[in-house]
Amino acid sequence: MITSAYSAFFKELQHNNNKEWFHANKKRYEDDAKAPFLELLNALIPSLMDWDKRMIPEAKKAMFRINKDVRFAKDKTPYHILLKAGFSPNGKKSVLPGYYLGIDAEHVHVGGGLFMLRPPELKKVRAHIAHEPKELVKITTTPDFKQNFGIIKGEKAKRLDKEFLRVADQTDLIYNKQFYAMAEFPLLPFYGSKKLADEILSHFSAIKPLNEYLNKAFI
Repeated sequence: MITSAYSAFFKELQHNNNKEWFHANKKRYEDDAKAPFLELLNALIPSLMDWDKRMIPEAKKAMFRINKDVRFAKDKTPYHILLKAGFSPNGKKSVLPGYYLGIDAEHVHVGGGLFMLRPPELKKVRAHIAHEPKELVKITTTPDFKQNFGIIKGEKAKRLDKEFLRVADQTDLIYNKQFYAMAEFPLLPFYGSKKLADEILSHFSAIKPLNEYLNKAFI
C-alpha cells in the first residue's frame, strides 16, 4: 500500500531531479514508490476488466515510465515527479477512451475520456455527438459526474464543419478537440489504506458513462 514513504521519495526527487540522485535512491524508488503503485493498479484492474473485457490485465503495461522524454522539452529534468497509469481497451496508448491515474507526493489525480485525438478520430466523435447530443448532455450534467469532475475539459476549435454546426445550440462540446475530465484529491488520508482503490474506482465509475458514450464513436 502507498504510505508516507511514497510521498517522501517524490518530495526529495522534486528537489534532486538528476540521474545521480535517482540512481543512488533506486532501491527507495523500487520499494517505496513503484511496488506499492503497481499493487494499487492490480487492485483496480479486476473492476476495470468487469467494465470492459478489452482492458489489459497486466499492471506493468498500464504504468508509464518515470523517465521523461526531454528531447523537445524546455524542462530537461530527467524524471517525472509522480507515477502515472492509463487504462484503455487494447492498452494505455490506445485511441479509445480510457481512465487515467497519477499520484504525486501530495495528490491523487484521476480522470478519463479522450485526450489525444487525431483528425480522423475527432471527426468520428463529432459525428457521434451530432447523432446523440442529448445523451452527452445528460451524462455530463448528472449529479455524480458534476460532483466528481465538474465539466468536460479540452481545447476547443474556433471553427466547425458545416455538418456539425446544427448541434452547437444543443451542446458546445461539439467544438471540443478533446473530451476528458480530471479531478484530484489529497493522498494523505489514504496512507496505508485499501480505501484508496475504492476512492479511485468511485471516480472512475463516475466517468464510465462518458467513456461508454465516446466508445460508440469507434464501433
